[in-house]
Amino acid sequence: MSRSEYHERTESDADTDWHAQPLEAVYANVETSEEGLSPSEARDRLEREGPNEVEGEEGISPLQIFIDQYKPALIWVLIVAAAVMAAVGHVIDAGVIAGVVVFITVFGFLQDYRAEQSIQALKEMSTTYALVRRGGEKTEIDARNVVPGDVIFVESGDIVPADARLIEESNLSVDEAALTGESVGVSKDVGTVDADVALADRENVLFKDTVVQRGSGTAVVVETGSDSEIGQIATALEEAEERDTPFQAEMDRLGKLIALGVVGIVSIIAITELVIGDTPPLQVFLTAVGIAVSAVPEGLPAVVTLSLALGARRMADQNALVRRLPIVEALGSVDVICTDKTGTLTEEEMTVQRIVANRGTYQVTGTGYDTDGEFLQDGEPVGAERVAEVLRCGMLCNNVDVGTREREEGDAETDSETADGERTYLGDPTEIALFVAAQKAGFDQRELAAEYPRIGEVDFTSARKRMTTVHETPDGDVTAYMKGAPETVLERCDRELVDGELVELTDERRAELEAENEAFAEDALRVMGFAYRPDVPDSQAADPDEGLEQEMVFLGFQGMLDPPRPEVPDALSGCLDAGINVVMITGDNAVTARAVGEEVGLRSTTVITGPELEEMGDEELRDVVDDVDIFARTSPDHKTRILQTLQEKGHTVSMTGDGVNDAPAVKNADVGVAMGVRGTDVTEQASDIVLLDDNFATIRDAVKGGRRIFDNVRKFVNYLLSGNGGEVTMIFTGTLAGLGLVITPIQVLWINVVTDGIPALTMGVDPAAEDVMNRDPRPPDEGVITDRIITSIVGIAAFMTICLLPLFTLNFYGELVPGYDVTAALVGWSPGYEVGRELAQTMVFTGFVVFEIVRIQAIRYRYGLGLFSNNWLVLAVTIAVALQLLVLYTSTGQLLFDVEPLALVHWVQIAVAASVFALLMAAFVKVQDRYFERY
Repeated sequence: MSRSEYHERTESDADTDWHAQPLEAVYANVETSEEGLSPSEARDRLEREGPNEVEGEEGISPLQIFIDQYKPALIWVLIVAAAVMAAVGHVIDAGVIAGVVVFITVFGFLQDYRAEQSIQALKEMSTTYALVRRGGEKTEIDARNVVPGDVIFVESGDIVPADARLIEESNLSVDEAALTGESVGVSKDVGTVDADVALADRENVLFKDTVVQRGSGTAVVVETGSDSEIGQIATALEEAEERDTPFQAEMDRLGKLIALGVVGIVSIIAITELVIGDTPPLQVFLTAVGIAVSAVPEGLPAVVTLSLALGARRMADQNALVRRLPIVEALGSVDVICTDKTGTLTEEEMTVQRIVANRGTYQVTGTGYDTDGEFLQDGEPVGAERVAEVLRCGMLCNNVDVGTREREEGDAETDSETADGERTYLGDPTEIALFVAAQKAGFDQRELAAEYPRIGEVDFTSARKRMTTVHETPDGDVTAYMKGAPETVLERCDRELVDGELVELTDERRAELEAENEAFAEDALRVMGFAYRPDVPDSQAADPDEGLEQEMVFLGFQGMLDPPRPEVPDALSGCLDAGINVVMITGDNAVTARAVGEEVGLRSTTVITGPELEEMGDEELRDVVDDVDIFARTSPDHKTRILQTLQEKGHTVSMTGDGVNDAPAVKNADVGVAMGVRGTDVTEQASDIVLLDDNFATIRDAVKGGRRIFDNVRKFVNYLLSGNGGEVTMIFTGTLAGLGLVITPIQVLWINVVTDGIPALTMGVDPAAEDVMNRDPRPPDEGVITDRIITSIVGIAAFMTICLLPLFTLNFYGELVPGYDVTAALVGWSPGYEVGRELAQTMVFTGFVVFEIVRIQAIRYRYGLGLFSNNWLVLAVTIAVALQLLVLYTSTGQLLFDVEPLALVHWVQIAVAASVFALLMAAFVKVQDRYFERY
């Protein structure tokens, strides 16, 4: 029976309430048994159902990536320009433009394809396997080949391969944060639950891509791939519309404006020539084409693409993988970063920081899973024996497994590593913290297990809030060790161990310990209580149960915290200085969240919890959202609501996420950021950027990189468009003055693509301005082209024309008089002569190249960048000048570009004109500074 037929058969929604059905009904519905499937039946189902993959996991096809490169309007402007040039016989011009289009699209494709391949590589590195029962035997298979009806086996550290109903379990706890957002592991149980319980309360079901923290279990697979809970979320995301970034919209708008502008200018000139002049129609058409070529910034798309690509590459080197090039720029306008706490602001490595034992309080140094550390009391070192008993209990009453990871070449070796690789821990983060703390005191797990072999266990459950293990002691006795919630442990104790002596646990002492527990909690420490029972009776040792947990001896508390990453406070301070507010959204409790917020330096520590958020109306949330930096005990729905409220208030929001439950918020954010270390495939597919180290500081660096890139884009857009504006104005003025073409189309193309394009490309690697992270974020409605840039385009175009038109006129008509007398040339003016046209065009051609070099440094100066702050730019300018000299002084160049070699007197004229141009620009900038922002 096919899955579609199965769904039709179960109209009563049996496929969505597996948790409420008896196991017999589950077996019947998926047509299997506790023995699992035969190999042949499994193959048939795999062929029928398809692989156990979530929709969209295969990524974007290379063809679609290539097609996307042709979406920008400016690309089509260039394609039309190339076609027109080819139609009128300017094959070289057409070829150059076509080459530019090919470069842009191929380069953009390679960058996007490389990013997509990197995402796929991350997935391949995390390929999971499943242990299933096939034909009555346990078999390990690729998780993609799991099918409904398979019986699977899971244990500590495994990733659950599919949605499955539990058959058996032993002390099974699963981390379901990727799906539900719950940061605490869920204890699983085999019994049925009510049909209407929430996803997080379905204790008898395992969900695809969740992680087993401890224990083991057997389950029957009921849903795979896109039918799983995680798959349904992914399918909904696939149907969501992909939004263009503001930069994409801006560049597309710019392309359309350029296209309309070209058509308008060409039409005006053509009509003017035909109406008031006597120029032949073909010459009018060639003039119009020349102006069209001048107006189109052929190098702009290439420069933008390369600049974004270089920025993306630099960000990848800093552990931020960009999935779409335009998003690099969008980072620069982010003014709110909504970030997770665990693993992003913190280490995601619970660390014991404080211990109560022997009626004293001790501090523990060291962070994370590093076993180097010491024990202090009032700041002074003390011997580990002062806390040895409580630490021994923490290691014995513990189910952490220890493994190794092969070290990369060059990795530093520490005491926490084995001879073959880095030590790794599998299990609950709380138990790992206790394990590592015991190692700091010199305890070795293997030695301790041999000395105190475990002979029994009373499992931890969420209802019991405690765990007890039974051990033989070196002297032949039997001892029980307990750990659990402090109040649960204390109520089962009647004595306390103090300096090796058993003393009565009085009511007064209980009150002191409860106050100590509260003080730990106020410091955001997660507290565990520890106790032991010596001389366990043989009957309870043979069959341990809850009756064992009586008459215990209290040993102490261990308080632990997931410490902030050491680089986060500086990174967060940098964001605040840049006008970017940072909002922590976490599933943890308000006390812990506030303590972490204070330690990392959030702007304020005002906290709103999930339940409080649910009671708020939309308007009430809008009124307070700008003043709240911490949202605690939140659900995925809360995250999306916070995002939407911030966006409605006009903020540009970056949202981080790791679990599938975060994917909707990540996808709808202006800049969605997924965690590459602990994130799910679905979230990575929904994101714009994947953090390869899950570190908040990387987000800060990415924002800085985004601002730098936007500055550079704005600089060369200003540079290219003002240059093109000068070319258009010069040609337009010359045409109206009856001078014909003052510069030829191929000369314009050379300037736009080579002598302008090469320096503009290197502006993409300009260093960041010193104040780049001291400015407020760019308003989201502020595009690349501002009022200041528009006035620059108009003003520079006028100045270029004012300075270059005399060069053309003097050299055009100066050739009519022997001796090149300028005064005689002016007196002898006659529009009928064409003797000096080629020289005059050469003067304008070369003048534009020189003017652009002057212009490029004038633009950079406003960003505080000196001439030699970018060595690549110096090299590019040198190359541009060298290429221009090759055109002027080689026979091939003279033939292709219709130019005359310039004499010294001509260079003197160009230098004088360039000096006047520089003075005009300087005065113009002073005027602009009075009316516009600096950038």
